[in-house]
Amino acid sequence: MLVLPFYNGTAQTEVDERAVISFDKGLGFFDPDSLFGLNIRFRMQNRVGMTTISNTNLTPDNFEANVRRLRLRFDGFIGNTNLTYYLQLSFSRGDQDWDNTHFPGIVRDAMIFYTFSPNFYMGFGQGKLPGNRQRVTSSGSQQFADRSAVNAIFNIDRDFGFMGYYIADNDDFTYRIKTAISSGEGRNIIRTDPGLAYTARLEILPLGEFTKDGDFLEGDLFREATPKISLGATASFNHKARRQAGQRGSYMPDDQNITSYFIDFLTKYNGWAFSSDFAIRDIQNQRIFMVDDELLYSYTGWGINNQLSYVFPSKFELALRHTYIKPDHFIKWFENTQGIYTIGISKYLPDHKNKVQLNLSYNTNPGTNFATGERQFWNVMFQIETGI
Repeated sequence: MLVLPFYNGTAQTEVDERAVISFDKGLGFFDPDSLFGLNIRFRMQNRVGMTTISNTNLTPDNFEANVRRLRLRFDGFIGNTNLTYYLQLSFSRGDQDWDNTHFPGIVRDAMIFYTFSPNFYMGFGQGKLPGNRQRVTSSGSQQFADRSAVNAIFNIDRDFGFMGYYIADNDDFTYRIKTAISSGEGRNIIRTDPGLAYTARLEILPLGEFTKDGDFLEGDLFREATPKISLGATASFNHKARRQAGQRGSYMPDDQNITSYFIDFLTKYNGWAFSSDFAIRDIQNQRIFMVDDELLYSYTGWGINNQLSYVFPSKFELALRHTYIKPDHFIKWFENTQGIYTIGISKYLPDHKNKVQLNLSYNTNPGTNFATGERQFWNVMFQIETGI
């Protein structure tokens, strides 16, 4: 027999590095003996956008109108709360990596966790690697309609393997160590090559924990009463990677060793928030291939993304973003140095789960220079997110 109460356990914010079993939100089920628990939630992002021909010609060049994300999430425990699971499914085409794999990648996350102590737990399955902060932060917790171009180019995304997490909370000083040994092939793979991926991340919170895991919620919705700071650094090595970006992208004719580094900084206080993400990717003995009369190569170089925001007591937010990406010398003849300036206005109803967002961006030189040359244009994006 199953019953459907509202379970009033310790509140947890949705973080994609663990199962959320507090059951204070969503639809919760557990049996009378409390040997099995299941929490069901969903969220969707509906958006419409337009890009202009140039920075002076505001005639529409193209439109975007789609369900950007539609996801169903299941969290729960089996036997006791030390053994937990987390499953996330995606149902919109743009969320399934169709273009790169030609396969409907419905399964985004399928993780089993075991908690050995309050400070240490491990996961096994397919899930997010402990990479850059913006990637680990849920797409449902972003203060802009989508993540930055730095994240789009450099992130290491999801993979299948073993992941370990250690948290040390010493009064007002906290640090976290996150590691992973994974296949290096990305999500929803059929078979793997001999190489593996190795990832390690360190996070330092010198002023203690943020309110309700606020270091993985963009913007200061909880209006921190005292200043909070988080410093993070990640190193990842993907041995014998077969895809352009390691765990992502098209398949290459031959394997390569990809090294990625990420450094990030976040601070919040009284409605204000500032974050900075730096990423760099390097490939030794990098090559360019010709496949079906098209050049195929990996993006190597670096990028930085900065975001400044303020949340008013009315839950309106004003946010500014600057993104800068520079290809390295090996691919500079094929890729432009690009900059993106974005202003975002959001209304939280009352939090990230339900919000309305309007973004205006000025883009300079995106894409390949041999295909498009230098170009500047505007982009406007309107998005509504809803979920439980």
